[in-house]
Amino acid sequence: MNILYFIDLLGTMVFAISGALTAFDKKLDIFGISAVAFITALGGGTLRDVLLGSTPVSWMQNLNYLFMILIGISIAILFRQAVQKLRKTFFLFDTIGIAVFTILGLQKALDFGVSPIIGIMMGMISAVFGGVIRDIVCNEIPLIFRKEIYALTCIAGGIVFMLLDFWAVEQFLNILITAGFIVSFRVLAVRYHWELPLLS
Repeated sequence: MNILYFIDLLGTMVFAISGALTAFDKKLDIFGISAVAFITALGGGTLRDVLLGSTPVSWMQNLNYLFMILIGISIAILFRQAVQKLRKTFFLFDTIGIAVFTILGLQKALDFGVSPIIGIMMGMISAVFGGVIRDIVCNEIPLIFRKEIYALTCIAGGIVFMLLDFWAVEQFLNILITAGFIVSFRVLAVRYHWELPLLS
């Protein structure tokens, strides 16, 4: 199995768990929990595919994504207390998922012949818009619209990817460097409370 595909599936499961935990916090029923988990895991990729005209969208052509979401929901429900205690660990997995989704979304957009700028935007959309839709559904201000550096991490990672591609860096090495950059940027931003300025 392709390692990037495996991490993509793992990221889908982690995003589903993240969505389910948010739904728990909002005291939703089992249907609400499942819906929010589904939206969080697949919302960004679905929006990307629709914008690119790639239909049926990815998860409709590969049921493994749905199976991973079901596993994520089951883990969140059956091991809720343990998962809550591991939120810092899941933050790291979530960050890795963001990195992978950024790269996959960017590559897919470039395969459709869009410009690098649009490709970077599609990578960012793939990574963060599931969380945006989740927050809207759960009546929260989406994370990317607040001070915390989140979407900017994906945009910066997309720029790094395109620069390395321009310099003809081997693709797998490019993926490793870009993913490492996104993860490091995100972890450092949270660790040292890097924030965008608020306008008053």
